[in-house]
Amino acid sequence: MLRNYLKIAFRTLWKNRTHTLINLVGLSVAFGTCILLFLTATFELSYDRFHADASRIYRLNFLDTQRDGTPDRGPIMPYPISPAIRTEFPEVEGVTRWFDQSASVRWQDKTFGEDVRRVDADFLTMFSFPMLQGKASTAMQGISDIVISGKMAKAVFGSVSPMGKTVQLRLGDQWKPFTVTGVAGDSPENSSLQFDALISSQNQDDYQAYKDKWDHGNHTVFIKLKSGVTPASLQPRLQALMNKYFAGDIAERTKQGYPKNELGFQRSLLLQPLTDIHFDQSMGGNTTSRVYIYSLLVIGLFILVIACINFVNLTIAQSITRAREVGVRKSLGAQRSQLFGQIWGETVLLSGTALLLGLGMAYVLLPTFNKLFRSHLSIQNFLTPNVLLVTGLGFLLITLLAGGYPSWFVTRFSAVEVLKGKVKVSKPGVLRNTLIITQFAIACLLIVCTLIMRQQVTYLQQRPMGLNKEQVISVPVGGDVNGTTFLRQMRERLANQPNVVAVTGTGVNIGAGLDGSSSRMTYGFNYNKREISCDWLRVDFDYLKTLGIKLKAGREFSPSYSTDSTAAILVSESLAKQLGEANPIGKYIEPDSGRKYQIVGVFADFNLYSLHKKAEPIALQMLPDNAINYVLVRVNPQNLTGAMETVKAAWKEIDPKHEFIGSFVDENVERWYKKEQRLSTIFSSAAGIAILLSCMGLFAVALISIEQRTKEIGVRKVLGASVASIVTLLAGDFLKLVLIAIVVASPLAWYAMNQWLGDFAYRIDMPWWVFILSGLLAVLIAFATISFRSVKAALMNPVKSLRSE
Repeated sequence: MLRNYLKIAFRTLWKNRTHTLINLVGLSVAFGTCILLFLTATFELSYDRFHADASRIYRLNFLDTQRDGTPDRGPIMPYPISPAIRTEFPEVEGVTRWFDQSASVRWQDKTFGEDVRRVDADFLTMFSFPMLQGKASTAMQGISDIVISGKMAKAVFGSVSPMGKTVQLRLGDQWKPFTVTGVAGDSPENSSLQFDALISSQNQDDYQAYKDKWDHGNHTVFIKLKSGVTPASLQPRLQALMNKYFAGDIAERTKQGYPKNELGFQRSLLLQPLTDIHFDQSMGGNTTSRVYIYSLLVIGLFILVIACINFVNLTIAQSITRAREVGVRKSLGAQRSQLFGQIWGETVLLSGTALLLGLGMAYVLLPTFNKLFRSHLSIQNFLTPNVLLVTGLGFLLITLLAGGYPSWFVTRFSAVEVLKGKVKVSKPGVLRNTLIITQFAIACLLIVCTLIMRQQVTYLQQRPMGLNKEQVISVPVGGDVNGTTFLRQMRERLANQPNVVAVTGTGVNIGAGLDGSSSRMTYGFNYNKREISCDWLRVDFDYLKTLGIKLKAGREFSPSYSTDSTAAILVSESLAKQLGEANPIGKYIEPDSGRKYQIVGVFADFNLYSLHKKAEPIALQMLPDNAINYVLVRVNPQNLTGAMETVKAAWKEIDPKHEFIGSFVDENVERWYKKEQRLSTIFSSAAGIAILLSCMGLFAVALISIEQRTKEIGVRKVLGASVASIVTLLAGDFLKLVLIAIVVASPLAWYAMNQWLGDFAYRIDMPWWVFILSGLLAVLIAFATISFRSVKAALMNPVKSLRSE
């Protein structure tokens, strides 16, 4: 019997091969697209969940409020907080600091640039990074111990065992020896904590100076709670710790009238789950917005829904043809369950074939998809029990929903009525119209989102930043080179180059450079009973000139003033406003206890970081204690390629061992918004697929509808109807549905984009014409889809269409 069912199924599918092809293409594209999108979302959601005790690991966060009541949360912690928690909280199983830094590693005559993180001894026992050699409990007991990753062990030592070997690390301006005491497994791609090597946090440059100071923070802290301990139960004791060690700060905030935070305190300490860190974009780095993840899931679901709608509409539209078959089979004794199984089996066969084709398409497009959207997917991501189980269950659900109702609809016809020819073609039902409206509402929604996202990304890239980012080359300083020395040598080699306009140095890059690193230093201090907060930026001479930042008052740093590198600062206009001084030139501020700085100049505000957030007040200083991490070179615009080669040649003379990864600042700024660009690309691709699938379905439904109205068209032509009136009649019913879809989609798109734009401090005003344009596009595309077949039907000879059946 199964063989007979398969034979009938193949014959039926081949007989209606146009509709079969439409369904097959639609479902294949939907399955392939959904597989890629769902796997990407699954990968992002899996971040940090591979740790055995991930549910018990948290990152510490301060919770404050700004003067306007806006919550101010940040994970930067002072040195003493870790030992205090370790000593005073028996509920805590482990505590570790985390410094996200790099360093140069030297072994014999070779030098390597590696991600050398500073941590505490508990790190390896808290997190589930397997130890390939050595023991997690003893590998980091000494200040000169180093644990390296398997990848670094292979790169540095090759086939030689690294255990017990001594390597040199450049920390600050010195090379220090470290003994390899362990080899850990490589950090997986879905880990927020990436490292090549681990050393004690006591090796941090400023550790001795600030280990007992509660007002200086430069790292994050992770804690692991004992089983049964919850953050809620620990919160009162964390607040007591804040009141104990930050009493002076809390009293000062209370005196100045700062509003309390959401917990009812001036300052609080919160526990952020480890599995939430990948979605926290406040610190930048390799993080992802949950909106991005959920957008992928929703887009995949939209495309799948459209393909299923096509299948349901086509099957129901063909019901009159299948009704005759059902009537004959029922008269021959077939049970309704058998007929249901036969018709539903065709759905399973078609959907199964589409799933295989979709898998093949996803596999072929996987490299392109990874490159385009910076994903890390592989075939192994699909061949996991959980994914295979979800795929199987999803497939069964789709076949039940997409094939179940049409199968029930067709098999419900009475055999007697069918064989008497009394089954009439009814007017389009509510279900069909609703499904078509849903299809085009989704398509219109995606079109609007695409247009607004592209406008916002363009706005971010073109909005003035307060500096001139064009024709400026950013060069990261090598890890084993002193930044100040490197800057001086670069100036000497570029001094007589006609392509070079100005050279300076800075501690923070402008934009996202090719080195992939980012950092930020902020200071909070009191000035005339005002609480001041600002970015504290290390720069060098000609910083304003190199970046085209306007000097509003006073002067820029100059080699003529010997105190500029020790006791002078420049402040931005917004910082001067915070200070409350009409003329801040010559005034002194004291951000560090016992150290005063004189304001010698005021410059125009500029965006040091991305436009997701408003420009913060900035203080520029030249303290030699802070490192120069980047050299910025302004070049003439006539020959940018030649200028880059000139800078590269100067680099090679100074540091020939390392790869040159200089880049133009305007390109760095564009990389700030890569995630938004990728999301826009995903939406535009999804909109294209949604329109294509919707039009395929609309064409097929219109084709069947026109075939069923052939005699009506013939009668109208005999009675004098014109071709235009017939085309308008046939297309009008469908265009009404498209117009309803536009009305439904517009408010949904407005709400979704308003929420998305809310993440940007600088945003466009949502243009009204975007909704009009998307509606016109949908109408034109739908009309073009229907009109071809409508015109053909209207031109048909009425004599032929009125012949007896």
